Amino acid sequence: MMPCITRRGKTQRTGAIMILAAFMLPVFLFMAAMAVDVAWMQLVRTELRTATDAASRAGAKELSSAQDVPAARAAAINAALQNQVAGVGLRIAGSDVQFGSSTQATPNGGFAFVQGANPINGVRVNGRRTESSLAGGVPLFFGRVFGVARFEPEQTAVSTVLDRDICLVLDRSGSMAGSKIVALKAAVVDFLGELESTFPNEQVALASYSTSSRIDHELTNDYTAIRDSANRFAANGRTAIGLALQDGISAITGPRQRPFAIPTIVLMTDGNHNQGIEPIIPARDASRQGIVVHTITFGRDADFARMRAVADETGGTHFHADTAGDLSEIFRTIARTLPVLLTE
Repeated sequence: MMPCITRRGKTQRTGAIMILAAFMLPVFLFMAAMAVDVAWMQLVRTELRTATDAASRAGAKELSSAQDVPAARAAAINAALQNQVAGVGLRIAGSDVQFGSSTQATPNGGFAFVQGANPINGVRVNGRRTESSLAGGVPLFFGRVFGVARFEPEQTAVSTVLDRDICLVLDRSGSMAGSKIVALKAAVVDFLGELESTFPNEQVALASYSTSSRIDHELTNDYTAIRDSANRFAANGRTAIGLALQDGISAITGPRQRPFAIPTIVLMTDGNHNQGIEPIIPARDASRQGIVVHTITFGRDADFARMRAVADETGGTHFHADTAGDLSEIFRTIARTLPVLLTE
């Protein structure tokens, strides 16, 4: 009789398991469907964050370079469209791109954006995939089975154009005599004129070098004083690029340095370093202090390798000018290209 009892027990257990499996199957299917939709929603949120950040940064960069709100709005809209969200480029309306003032309360604190306030230095982008947005809501794969056909994510990003403290470190060695020193003085005038036409409040210092180096003017908002100092340059002597960079660092980290401004040095030469400390040494010091050094070489005999290495060390950009016109255009470009920070 025992074998019969065992077979009956197994049959009963098998039946119970089949009933349980039939009962649990819809639960498993529901959980699988939910997992698919949850993963999809997370992906879309990440894509929306990326697209919104990119649009905000693009708008702020265009605002910095063009100084034009409509152009900045167009740049933000175009950048959003280049980034896919749920399989299509993100479409944002003009009203989703807002302009205002973005300020930092404390050196280590966050930034506060006030729409419409002056000076305009911030761009806020509202990235939306809602039913009322241009792109509409995001369809779900299985949510409609449970009465939820779409979800509507939103992201906001603010990018801020930051002020700079700038030190011009300029070559007045003997090789700069004649037309080159004239071209440099004209480029300084163009640089300061470009700064005057932009909205950020920037301080400028001036250092120059030949056999030795000197700080011609500490950080100031008086651009006329910087013009006058540069206009008195006379070309003579050797080329002490490293010593000059040290003085540039001293000038930009002096008592007038502002805690919220980005410290920037523009280092220019037409020749080869041949006096004093190797330039890469103070460049490393600048990098440790968060100072960006942009370098400019002027003419075919300039020290390309060293100046490019200095820029690379500090996160700056190396430019080369063959002509006086090139030199002025490079200085204007640096003046227009302001640092942009994603602040929200």
